[in-house]
Amino acid sequence: MNVNSNIFIDKKILIYGLGKSGISTFKFLKKKNKISLFDDNKNIESFKKIKKSKFDVIILSPGININKCKLKNFLKKNFKIIYTDLDVFKSFYNNKCITITGTNGKSTTSKLLYEVLKKQGYDVKIGGNIGYPILSIKNIKPKSIFVIEASSYQLDYSKIFHSKYSVILNITADHLERHKTLKEYIKTKFKLIKNQKSGSIAFINKFDENTIKFLKNNNYKSKIIKVNTKLNNKYLSNIKNDYFTSMSNKENLLFVLEIIKRFKIKKKLLAKIIKKFKGLKYRQQTIYNKGNLKIINDSKSTSYASSLEMLKTSENIYWLLGGIPKKGDKFSLPKIYFKNIRGYLFGKNSKKFSFDLKNKIRLSKFTNLNKALNKIFKEIKIDQSNQKTILFSPSAASFDAFKNFEDRGYHFNKIIKKYFNDK
Repeated sequence: MNVNSNIFIDKKILIYGLGKSGISTFKFLKKKNKISLFDDNKNIESFKKIKKSKFDVIILSPGININKCKLKNFLKKNFKIIYTDLDVFKSFYNNKCITITGTNGKSTTSKLLYEVLKKQGYDVKIGGNIGYPILSIKNIKPKSIFVIEASSYQLDYSKIFHSKYSVILNITADHLERHKTLKEYIKTKFKLIKNQKSGSIAFINKFDENTIKFLKNNNYKSKIIKVNTKLNNKYLSNIKNDYFTSMSNKENLLFVLEIIKRFKIKKKLLAKIIKKFKGLKYRQQTIYNKGNLKIINDSKSTSYASSLEMLKTSENIYWLLGGIPKKGDKFSLPKIYFKNIRGYLFGKNSKKFSFDLKNKIRLSKFTNLNKALNKIFKEIKIDQSNQKTILFSPSAASFDAFKNFEDRGYHFNKIIKKYFNDK
């Protein structure tokens, strides 16, 4: 137990936001403190009672936007005592952590790194934004290594969290509806490096313009390693796994290969692990590949930037996109690829996508995903000659019609399965 543990022991604590991280924080701290709970969407404790109360600590769940919540004035007044579940974790555990952030590729890189370390015999845990709240992890030993996926929302209000190894994969405009400007978004990501202690290591993308530009204007205590994400050596060429044919997944792999140089790794076993890695559900996941048709479920895509690599992989792409567009997001695909793509817009926000893609790719609009898919299958049925790819890569948030990207991905798979079962 660390010297900072008294921050979260014998205190009067407000936990704001009762999603996965909020609930796990409550379970972790309830025996050690007097806890109050509040959530904008749940009738737990009265708004007036909370506002009149005095707390030692406020722990915010990642989804809480301090500028757009019921307790916004109360939170701004008490900003100095706001912490996150990452802070709670760090105050109780001093384990070696590898924390991964970035706009795209966090989950894939975290999962791949976890698999590599686990199968090499390390006692490794995985948590954070990847779906396992960091405070829900059990059986923690002094030698346990943590692979933590951290979003900008998690880093935003953290104060004492720091990591032995920090990773920033890439940075493109995202979550500007919360961070307001790209500069503030980048600044939030760089808290991961700023908070590192001497003797720590930070890994960044050598060719990511936003990352390199911000790095030049700041000094840090940690050692900075610039990962060459354009490397193409014999080792990579010998890895026979289609999952790493896209540039984005190749970059994720190169980060992992650079990080594990700090650990004892058996190279033959490493090659086997990478060869068998299938990625995560709904992240550039091939769900059908027969004859001249391939179907890819990339529901995790919530911005144009996260869809770009998949739009470069085929000459005949039926691209499904729709949802809630990201503020500040720009479609920056080179013109050479436009002729290969047909866009099928679904949902209520097709006007925004139409504006962005007009005169670039052929577009059709539909009220929902089912109708868009029906049209695609009719067109495919007519032309049986060429290889085709149906790419479900929405380039937008899912909350207009689904709970999250997993729910959206599951719904897409269900439609595809029904289509082939009904044939």
